[in-house]
Parts: sequence; C-alpha cells; structure tokens
Amino acid sequence: MGEEHAIALEQLTKRYGSVVGVEALSLTVGAGEVFGFLGPNGAGKTTTLRCLVGLLTPTAGRIRVLGLDPVAAHPRLAPMLGYLPGELRFYPELTGAETLDLLTALQRSPSPRRAELCERLALSDGDLRRPVQGYSRGMKQKLGLVQALQHDPRLAVLDEPTEGLDPLVQETFYELMAESAGAGRTVLLSSHVLPEVQRACGRVAIVREGRLVTVERVAALREARARRIRVTLGGSRVGPRTLGNADRWNPRWEGDRAELLVPPSDVVTTLRELLVLPVVDITVEEAGLDEAFLDLYRDGDAEESP
Repeated sequence: MGEEHAIALEQLTKRYGSVVGVEALSLTVGAGEVFGFLGPNGAGKTTTLRCLVGLLTPTAGRIRVLGLDPVAAHPRLAPMLGYLPGELRFYPELTGAETLDLLTALQRSPSPRRAELCERLALSDGDLRRPVQGYSRGMKQKLGLVQALQHDPRLAVLDEPTEGLDPLVQETFYELMAESAGAGRTVLLSSHVLPEVQRACGRVAIVREGRLVTVERVAALREARARRIRVTLGGSRVGPRTLGNADRWNPRWEGDRAELLVPPSDVVTTLRELLVLPVVDITVEEAGLDEAFLDLYRDGDAEESP
C-alpha cells in the first residue's frame, strides 16, 4: 500500500463481540479525490470512518491514512485530518466561537480558513457568540463543517455532511468540495443521500452488511445500469393500461404516462415495442446513482437467495 494513496485499507475487519461491523474491507482513495462511501444504515460506514480517524482499533487488517497508522500515529495525523461525525455532540454551554477554539487547540493546528468558512456557510459573529445549546440542527451542522475544514486538512472525512442544511448552504458545500479537489485535498464523503454523492464524487464504494460490493467511477456505474424510459400514450383506451411486450419491465403508471427502468442492452428493442403503440411522447434518460445502487442491492439479494 503506497503513500500515493490518501487512504489505504487492507482486509479491514472490525467486530463487536460476535457482531461484525466491517469484514475484510480493502480499498484505496487517491490524493485529491472526492470519494463517496455508500450504504444503508448498518452497512458498516460509520465503523469504517471511526477506524480511519483512529477512534476505533481494528480487529484485523491494516489501515494507512496519509501514510500513517491512525491509531499509533494519531498525534502526527490529527493536524492533517478533518472529521465530521454523523452524530454531532458539542458542549451545550460553550458558544460557537469557544467550540471552534477548543477544537482548534485539541487538533494542535492553526485555523486559517475559519473566518472564510463561517462567512460562506452563513454563521455570523452573532451566531458564534451564542451558546450552542440554542442552535438549530442546521446551525450545528454548519459549525461541524467549519471545525472539520477550518485548518485546511489534507484529508476530510465527512459523515452525512449535508444533514439539516438548507438548499443554499448545500450549494456552498458542493462548491467547497470542488475547491478541495482542485487544491489537491482529499475528501471521503459517507452518505445515504445518493444525489449528494452523485454530484460531489468522482468514484464511489458501496458496502453491504460490512462487506464491499463495488468500487467504481460514478459515471461508469450509472452508464452500466438501467435507463429510465418515460412514455405517454394517446388515443382512446379500452381495458387495463398496457405497454404490450414492454410490460415485462414493470411500468409505473401515472394517468397515461408510464415509466420503465430498462437495461442498456434492451433499450433499442423496448423502444421498437413501444413505438407501435399510440405514443404521444417518449424520452430516454440515463438512470441516476440511486437506480444503480438499488440494482446492485437487488443483485446481491438474488445471489443470496436459494
């Protein structure tokens, strides 16, 4: 596992007694990547992230973060690492500014980006003078993002980073991710919000029940999976709604409009079948990452079925 990787996991395993959190997980994340880490609740995402930042010691396997062991070399690694946990816990009696000062001191690193980030994420001086116990969920999330990025870390590990943010602040977050990649910084973004990962990340790993399902470029993952065909029928209709042979793709109907998810290899055949019908309108779209994600999980269920 070379030091050209910002993150390198080799057969990472973490067990809690008889319960498996992560099993034999191997992957690498290159410097300058915004890398997505996907899976439903309980898939092992948070366990992996906590191992990466040195909060958990692996049961087996090997981890290198920026070339260092995150447990044995934690004091050296901490100033280069930013971490936003999925469940934020702040001292409620401290103000926002005092919270950032405390975390800066614990990280043993200056915070050159604090003022810029507070301005861009709409945390005013008045907000920072208030105790955190009076913050809304969105304000706490913004404070969490500032503390994770204020010291301009070489690697940011972000767990559900847009949780509670309004749409305007989410746009700012996406800008920050693009700027981080442009500056050669690395981001590991763990989320179950698929459009978020699709927009921000170049590659993605998908985990299922603690095991790696796939690592792939987002664009390739989408291209290899289903296409969404939307078709609107006209003319008089007698009897139940039908698309003839194309009904095998289980169309979802809304009035005279149907939507199908069709594998790329079957798109041309399906279009020919549809165009013999009284079609008023028809469109074909590349499916999003959410369809690819669901397809992979369905494939896994099929393989496990007797």
